[in-house]
Amino acid sequence: MVSRVIPVDPFDLVIFGGTGDLARRKILPGLFRRFCAGQMPAGSQIIGAARSEMEDGEYRDMVAEAINEFGGGRDCESGTLNAFLDAVSYVTTDARGEDGWVELNGKMRDDRVRAFYFSVGPALFGDLAERLHTFGMATPESRIVVEKPFGHDLETARALNATLAKHFDETQIYRIDHYLGKETVQNLMAVRFGNMLFEPLWNAQYVDHIQITVAETVGVGGRGGYYDKSGAMRDMVQNHLMQLLCLIAMEPPAKFEPDAVRDEKLKVIRALEPVDWHHIVRGQYGADRNGPSYRQDVEDPKSRTESFIAMKCHISNWRWAGTPFYLRTGKRLKARASEIAVVFKDAPHSIFGADAGRHRNVLAIRLQPNEGMTLDVTIKEPGPGGMRLLDVPLDMSFAEALGPDAEEAPDAYERLIMDVIRGNQTLFMRGDEVEAAWAWTDPLIEGWQARNDVPKEYDPGSSGPEDALMLMHRDGRKWREVKP
Repeated sequence: MVSRVIPVDPFDLVIFGGTGDLARRKILPGLFRRFCAGQMPAGSQIIGAARSEMEDGEYRDMVAEAINEFGGGRDCESGTLNAFLDAVSYVTTDARGEDGWVELNGKMRDDRVRAFYFSVGPALFGDLAERLHTFGMATPESRIVVEKPFGHDLETARALNATLAKHFDETQIYRIDHYLGKETVQNLMAVRFGNMLFEPLWNAQYVDHIQITVAETVGVGGRGGYYDKSGAMRDMVQNHLMQLLCLIAMEPPAKFEPDAVRDEKLKVIRALEPVDWHHIVRGQYGADRNGPSYRQDVEDPKSRTESFIAMKCHISNWRWAGTPFYLRTGKRLKARASEIAVVFKDAPHSIFGADAGRHRNVLAIRLQPNEGMTLDVTIKEPGPGGMRLLDVPLDMSFAEALGPDAEEAPDAYERLIMDVIRGNQTLFMRGDEVEAAWAWTDPLIEGWQARNDVPKEYDPGSSGPEDALMLMHRDGRKWREVKP
């Protein structure tokens, strides 16, 4: 199987924060991979912009180091890296001052797509947007890319959207969530809407419940200062898990077009019911021999910010009435894994008797690691001695199904940046989506703050607090095992 690579139009891409961690780890190596694949056309240029004083040659050396360290071992023809670096330059730029803007404007070309990646803190978004207009770089065809967090709550999200809207139309704003760029996430839509097998069963009549899990083995590390002001709810649920829930629960859009898809996602968010406080479990990881506790990591012995959260949600519409959605995410858990599991109901009547046990079908979509899907089906256990049943998976991993092509598949940032250049907003969040997500999230946070709720401590390397297990057990269900 050979994947098609369709080149984009020539472009000028400015990376504000071009010396930062995200640029070094994801953006620049991702662009290099697209260059190697032949998707980045000749005549394109990449311009790093940051406060650091640096010449073009120094910046190119930094880019080469980043590619060697984070490029995933991409082996290109001899001279390809040098050819890529020829398209890279740097301008020392002050986001809140005047330095560098005239020089940066001089590098812009009228016959190219212009994209500006705001790989900086949200506090600088407004300043950058204003200066792009002041110095004549923003055109009707320009695009800006903004990273999360998209606000800290509904009020700040509205303010941020209003700030960007002063200078750019909504069709020019690309709010990037890298989860939506994952191959398996997009395949979720293909599985749902491209196969007659699943869509007739994708509703409360046949689905018992749905689990969405994003587990990490790392702690907050050097992000303690930021994370303690956000927590798992703001950092993961309000954006990443919310988007996964929308893709699972949304109605089929009339067309696979940006606003048609995003309209249906918005309907899901607005149909989410408020969550009862006893359907929410919050936790903090403790200390062990491999690392400090959460409170030690954030240097606050009285912190009440959660590093783990699990909750039971309901969607008030005809398709999903009565079907619970269980969400959980946390740090310092037993394995790094992201999975969506659609658990179908038991057969209404078993002809095999009690000895056969209870069996049900589960469609599991693995987002990371080992991207792929499994469908558990029930078969007869081999051998004599009666009808004994067991569940076996029909397994499709990308690595096995696609062979060498799986390694060449672009990662999330590569795909999303190319979508920016194409002008395709399907996989990017719209402003009203962001605000609707905060409108649902804020009351939950305000509720546990008003109750002075203290997160439960859990052991590092576990599946989270015991209370999270009880959240499912009370309903006669259980979480799927967190495993790599």
